[in-house]
Amino acid sequence: MAPKVLVILSSHDFIESANKPTGWYLPEFAHPYTVLAAKGVSFETASPKGGVAPLDQRSIKNFQNDAAASSFYATQSALWENTAPISAYRGRAAEFAALFYPGGYAPMFDIATDADSIALIGEFATAGKVVAAVCHGPAALVNVVLPGGRHLLDGKEVTAYSNAEEQAVGMTAHMPFSLEDRITEAGAMYRRAEPNAPFVVVADGGRLITGQNPWSSVGVGEAIAKAIGV
Repeated sequence: MAPKVLVILSSHDFIESANKPTGWYLPEFAHPYTVLAAKGVSFETASPKGGVAPLDQRSIKNFQNDAAASSFYATQSALWENTAPISAYRGRAAEFAALFYPGGYAPMFDIATDADSIALIGEFATAGKVVAAVCHGPAALVNVVLPGGRHLLDGKEVTAYSNAEEQAVGMTAHMPFSLEDRITEAGAMYRRAEPNAPFVVVADGGRLITGQNPWSSVGVGEAIAKAIGV
């Protein structure tokens, strides 16, 4: 049977303080999907509310000349228009090879504190499954405490969208917290490259994979493929 990856998308669609719509970021799902689907991996999707997971429309425009992102957008809309509630996947880690969180600003506002998502990550990690996230997707990891009381990120190398990158696009004041700082506070060793440079960190024997920004998405897909043996 082909390995399956469970992808968790945000349900959040608007940033009040910035007065702008938001959602998950197109290439951060499209690029790992393209890498993994070519290797026979199948996908299921979930979100906090279920149903349509809002796509950040700016990401469509920003990556309109990206062949993989454009093809994914044109052909795979069922993946984000028909998500199941995250709660439907509790207790089902054995069915999947990996759990993956794309970014976009949206996960900072709902997934970071979503109880079902936090529990789901704990289940996957405890089962020795791959947990991966890119850009703002690692917001999903910052509140995960494993059985026994140790934080998921404690002592591990992790990357995510950096403070410098956040400042460069003028969004620092509109985020509910600094992702870089919160990762460090969780006991992780935060790592970063220069802004907008592809950068992927593989930790915990391949079971924890993080990418810094949208340009890291292909590398995250490749790291997931290696970790699940495809």
